[in-house]
Amino acid sequence: MLFPDYIFETSWEVCNKVGGIYTVLSTRAKTLQEKLNDHIIFIGPDCRNEQQYSYFKSDDKLFADWRRKATTEGLTIKVGRWLVPGNPIAVLVDFKQFFPEKNHIYGKLWEDFQVDSLHAYGDYDDSAMFAYGAAKVVESFYRFYLDDSKKVVFHANEWQTGFAALVLRELVPQIATIFTTHATCIGRSIAGNNKPLYEYLWAYNGDQMAQELNIQSKHSIEKQTVHNVDCFTTVSDITATECRELLDKPADVVLPNGFENDFVPRGADFQKKRSDARRRLLNVARALTGTQIDNDALIVSTSGRYEFRNKGIDVFIEAMNGLNFDLNLKKQIVAFVEVPGWWGAPRKDLVDRLESRQKFDTPLDTPMLTHHLNNMADDAVMNTFRRLNIRNVPSDKVKLIFLPCYLNGNDGVLELDYYDALPGHDLCIYPSYYEPWGYTPLEAIAFKVPCITTDLAGFGLWANAAKGRYAELEDGVKVIHRTDYNHAEVVDEIKSTVAAFSAFSKDKVNLCRKAAAKLSEQALWSKFIRHYEAAYDLALQHAIKRVSDKNTTRAPQVCDL
Repeated sequence: MLFPDYIFETSWEVCNKVGGIYTVLSTRAKTLQEKLNDHIIFIGPDCRNEQQYSYFKSDDKLFADWRRKATTEGLTIKVGRWLVPGNPIAVLVDFKQFFPEKNHIYGKLWEDFQVDSLHAYGDYDDSAMFAYGAAKVVESFYRFYLDDSKKVVFHANEWQTGFAALVLRELVPQIATIFTTHATCIGRSIAGNNKPLYEYLWAYNGDQMAQELNIQSKHSIEKQTVHNVDCFTTVSDITATECRELLDKPADVVLPNGFENDFVPRGADFQKKRSDARRRLLNVARALTGTQIDNDALIVSTSGRYEFRNKGIDVFIEAMNGLNFDLNLKKQIVAFVEVPGWWGAPRKDLVDRLESRQKFDTPLDTPMLTHHLNNMADDAVMNTFRRLNIRNVPSDKVKLIFLPCYLNGNDGVLELDYYDALPGHDLCIYPSYYEPWGYTPLEAIAFKVPCITTDLAGFGLWANAAKGRYAELEDGVKVIHRTDYNHAEVVDEIKSTVAAFSAFSKDKVNLCRKAAAKLSEQALWSKFIRHYEAAYDLALQHAIKRVSDKNTTRAPQVCDL
């Protein structure tokens, strides 16, 4: 098998923590760095001031000669290290400088690949200009340091960077290109617009639906990239099926998302983090609700991107509310919706209570919310709380709390990083309707927290495959069957599962936690990297053939004068 001498990988989430793709790349970086020793270079957007980068540190000694050359070529870049395990090299691109060339770039993409940028709006322009800048950086680096004797792979993630793969196809055709769609634009949009995705998947026409849902340009760049790279990949079998139907091309290789557990604390350190996180989470709930919640209350949560239906946030809230009326529930529950919304500032009245360290027997106003929201009247979580009359009164066995910010240790209320808060949970619930993979449940079980997910998540299907049947909570993961139409049944099954878990003995809970950690070890990058090696090989083989065929076609003709 061919393996690259250099890999360039790009994503909007390189050194820019936004969602699950950040976890994919940052945890895989160590495995690739060990194989390539600084010949893996990540390219991300320079979208912050230097002092605002928590995950990037500049290094003026790295590629100093090339950086000077790149400057003369009009590129504005930062070169340094991504502060994740492995400390790989990262290049951040100032993409704003390419906006004056935008129309010319779009015109060329139409001429070469029929990419429709005419209907673009929102984040399309930023993504396109970043991707173009990423391609120019790779071209510059290649021409300065490399040549045809080196096997080079360029790996683009999601539609935002598909432009880069297409541009490089023209600029440096010797570079093998890989494109990974973690979720199709059109599939996510169909699901997010409350249309049934799965039962009618075979009947949808991707181009037609893109026009109906007004995402023609995003769908266009994704589809054209899929059809023009050397190797097209996705992250799960369920998304591979979606790609075949909506993008008119099956995936060449499926790349399941692995995990690196080096940062999961061990032994006494883990127990201390679990104890600290539980104390902080329970204190927030007590201060908000003015209720003396038991120390052994179950702490459960859902988390991830704020996609209300796709991530199953609606199902989670309904299930937790329903538990208030479940006679089989044996413990109090504090249920957190840990989803970043449009928040403005931490609540001062809540912070004052927490800092006082006193006990309170009266609730704060709106005792379901930790931070002020800029869109309180329109927020989907708060509207669901109002619709279900969720008020967190003292008699409620379940206290539901919306924590609408990124857990980065600086939110002003919980003041814990997500990986420091996660050990304090007893159970995590991710009842996804649309979830190509699902990193949150994998993160949960790596931290010994059993979880509930569905078979519409790639991770849920993987867990079932790993167990050879539908996984149960005793396996560390409970996988619930979900369809386009069984919303109520999913709510009921979550309720019954949590109620049953509340009655588990301490020994049985510990067995669940051990099973969760053991299952997570089957998803380490050391196990999954072989899928990437297959993709690299396929891309390089195709690129060699493509360049060879092109050179043969262009061979000079001998004229008989």
